[in-house]
Formats: sequence, C-alpha cells, structure tokens
Amino acid sequence: MLENIELLCHSSIRINKEKIIYIDPYKIEKDYNDADLIFVTHDHYDHYSEEDIDKVKKEDTVIIAPEELLTKLLRKGIRQDYIITVEPNKEYMTEGIKFETIPAYNTNKQFHPKENEWVGYIIEIKGIRYYIAGDTDITEENKKVKCDVAFIPVGGTYTMDFKEAAYLINEIKPKIAVPTHYGSVVGTEQDAIDFVRLLHPITKGIILMKQ
Repeated sequence: MLENIELLCHSSIRINKEKIIYIDPYKIEKDYNDADLIFVTHDHYDHYSEEDIDKVKKEDTVIIAPEELLTKLLRKGIRQDYIITVEPNKEYMTEGIKFETIPAYNTNKQFHPKENEWVGYIIEIKGIRYYIAGDTDITEENKKVKCDVAFIPVGGTYTMDFKEAAYLINEIKPKIAVPTHYGSVVGTEQDAIDFVRLLHPITKGIILMKQ
C-alpha cells in the first residue's frame, strides 16, 4: 500500500499511483515539475509553500486547497480553472481521483482554529483510502475516519503528540500508520519511534520519513 509513496520532509508527501500527487510540498530538493495534483491542508508556511509548489507544479497541475487560499493562488498566477477550493466534510472528484475532506483543528491550543475550516484529506486510489490528517488534534470527526493508511502528525506543540496520535490510530484501526510532522519544524525521530511502539498489533506502524 505504500509502494511509490514518499514522505519527503515534515508533512510533505509524494504519491505516484495513477497520478503524481503531492500533499503540502515543503523543502523540495529540486525542480521536478511533475505534479498532476497538489493538495494543500492549510496556509501555514510549512504546508503552503509557494516556493515548493513552483518546484513540483507543471502547466496543467490542479491545486486543491481550502477556500481561504484562493486569493493567494490567484495572485500567484494560478488559473482559476486549475484550482479546486474545498471545505470540511465534503466529497469531491477530480482527474479520476475521489477524495474527502476531514476537519483539521486544535482542541486545546489556538494554532489551528476550527473556524478556519482547514482540512485533512482522504484520497482514494485503486480502492485504498489514504488519510492525510493535516495539522490537527484528536477530534470527533477524525475519530470516525475509515481508512486503510493514515498519515498522522506526532510532533506535538502545534498538533497532537505521539501518545495522542497513537490513541487516535488505535481508535480508527487502519492497516498502516505513518508518523508525520516531525524532524523539521518540531518533533524528533524519537517521537515517531515511540508512536509506532504504542500501536495495537492490528495496525502496522511504518516510519517513512527520509533521514
């Protein structure tokens, strides 16, 4: 299920299955300009990076992002017909890829307010559901997520920490869980290791981050 999927840095993911998909491209090493789709979870610099979008987008790349990013994308020169704006708790289809938006917000801190309507995504590829949580705590919405693979922040401070992340994964029971959001802005590799150790046997924890 993780074949041709890379966790590049922090929360930046590249999927090469049917389409080339990037989620929150950040600290991209060089100009690839190969993205069919770019998903953005919210507008913090480590998730919405125009410099890194430029390194992966091509002329006909479709960018999926929360509504509040529309003005920035248009100002950047992205044509509106290549932008899909999203809101939480909706289902969408583009380029043959079905996806859903899951609210992503903090419950006990103020970095990611619920009213901003930032999101995580469930992207379905060949019948496999990939949940990319975005920057979030445990919420009533994400405790109901049904997925095969989950990419979950573990670094703490701005998101859930590794203990909270493991609790969420043990609630939703995906086949595979991949820790994200550590090693760059906040969090360490030890957080990822400790997260994997706390998972119930039904879920395989895999550390995918490039070192």
